[in-house]
Amino acid sequence: MSSIASPTLWFVTIGVVLALLVVDFIATRKPHEVKMKEAIAWSAFYVALPLAFGLYVWTQHGGDRGLEYYTGYLVEKTLSVDNLFVFMLLLAAFAVPEVLKQRVLLYGIVGALVLRGIFIALGAAALSRFDWVFLVFGLVLLATGVKLLRDAVRGQEHEVEVSDMRVVRLMRRIMPVTDDYEGAKLTVVRNGARALTPFALVTVAVFATDVVFAVDSVPAVYGITGDPYLVFVTNAFALLGLRALYFVLEGALGALEHLSYGLAAILGFIGFKLVLHWAHLVWPSVPDVPTLMSLFVIVGILGITVATSLVANRRKKAARSAGSSDEPVGTH
Repeated sequence: MSSIASPTLWFVTIGVVLALLVVDFIATRKPHEVKMKEAIAWSAFYVALPLAFGLYVWTQHGGDRGLEYYTGYLVEKTLSVDNLFVFMLLLAAFAVPEVLKQRVLLYGIVGALVLRGIFIALGAAALSRFDWVFLVFGLVLLATGVKLLRDAVRGQEHEVEVSDMRVVRLMRRIMPVTDDYEGAKLTVVRNGARALTPFALVTVAVFATDVVFAVDSVPAVYGITGDPYLVFVTNAFALLGLRALYFVLEGALGALEHLSYGLAAILGFIGFKLVLHWAHLVWPSVPDVPTLMSLFVIVGILGITVATSLVANRRKKAARSAGSSDEPVGTH
């Protein structure tokens, strides 16, 4: 598939992404606790921007490419919610002060953008030369979907034990680590020697998780579109809004208890779609899954996931209320 992007469009897009990152760094230069009003305003901006860009893609490059863009963006935004859940666990495990959470998230977003840019470039080069890469990407997503489903069925809770993280153990061997945060400083001088801060540890831990997410995320959007530009821009837009979205969803993510089931289904579907696409390239009689069908399936899975999560939460609340009302009243 040929790309819709000219060198000029690539240059402008990367320039806009860098400019938005600069704006985010300026907005977080003074550590502060994020209020809901601020988080909602930034989230609205970072949703309106990609939606508006999709209109440009649709009008300038046709409905098919516009549909690929919107479907890819929806997939990446959904997967980014799982990123947020892991980021939330990491920030809690490292006891990151409320005023520093924005900066940790921003460093994580920068790391994710760099890593995904590398993965996207490598993926584009591989896909242009070897058709079997579609099969590999599909199997990776299917394996990830099966793992998510297995963990969800077993009821395994996500846990983060700082002392067990390999990256943390490695960093502690390289340099000493202070006990307390020193604002957003990564290193400080203690007793004449340079030492890492807990802020540095959590930042590197977030980078490490970015690698894992990139392995799933990039093949997932390549399952929607083969255009490297659309893969990059959907990833970039989904990631740029994570900082603000974190604070909007911080209290609500726990309510999406069926999120793992939904993500497993989406990754499994896209993995199956990639395997079919590989088979279609080898045996043209094998059908390809159209983008519009992909969009309907993904939206349907998300709708079912949210609906069943809400029903499950309502039943839990009703059960708790019934349990509390059944407790015997003590005498005085």
